[in-house]
Amino acid sequence: MKPGTWLPLLALCCCLTAVAQGNDPVDPRIEAARINTRLAMEYLKLGHLEVARDKIERALVQNPRDISVQLGAGLVYERLLDTQRAEKHFRQALRTDSSHPEAQNALGAFLCRNGEWVRGEAMFVNAARNPLYRTPEVAYTNAGVCAHKAGRLEQAEEYLRQALAQRAIYPEALLQLASVSYERGSFLQARAFVQRFLDVTPPTAEVLLLGHQVEKALGDQQSAADFADRLRQAFPESAQLRALDGRDQRNPE
Repeated sequence: MKPGTWLPLLALCCCLTAVAQGNDPVDPRIEAARINTRLAMEYLKLGHLEVARDKIERALVQNPRDISVQLGAGLVYERLLDTQRAEKHFRQALRTDSSHPEAQNALGAFLCRNGEWVRGEAMFVNAARNPLYRTPEVAYTNAGVCAHKAGRLEQAEEYLRQALAQRAIYPEALLQLASVSYERGSFLQARAFVQRFLDVTPPTAEVLLLGHQVEKALGDQQSAADFADRLRQAFPESAQLRALDGRDQRNPE
């Protein structure tokens, strides 16, 4: 079971694509920068990277002081594999406002994706403790993912439990705790977190594969087979099912 995927990209894209409301007049260049940033994020999600780059570069010319523009530029250039330029824009966003929680979270994700685990975790913790941040469970979960990827499972579990202390039924933290518990050999605990996840949200391919692995580790072949059947029925084209079938072929039950 691989460590989980990063949360900030989708969340940040949603944040940057939010339409500003209000009746106050807005400088045309500022409004144009907002529109181009929103468009860049939409094209980024669709995988149209050249168009996304064109839109965000226009936004940077129109209003480089806007934190959302700088964060959007960081996301676009990272997807273009220009990590040096991406980091410059993430850091510029934070220089504009050192207490901006989305900027802290975004830079933390960038650092962890590029192997700077300790610095990335620190940025996530700063974001989680920021009183302006409305979803600290996201930052704590990201810190847990970062520690997980670094192989620091005990620290990962601590961060993830802090996420659940903020929001007891946060599905992503439950899934990550199930994965960490499985890797630590705490299979009964992993089973409990898988069940808690399934109690609060529809099953995903990732949790069904993990449930299969956990039940196999516990020696419950029937429950393992049930998870495998659910995975085949609900996610017939998933990478998780391909991984399951490939493993079963190598190690037939």
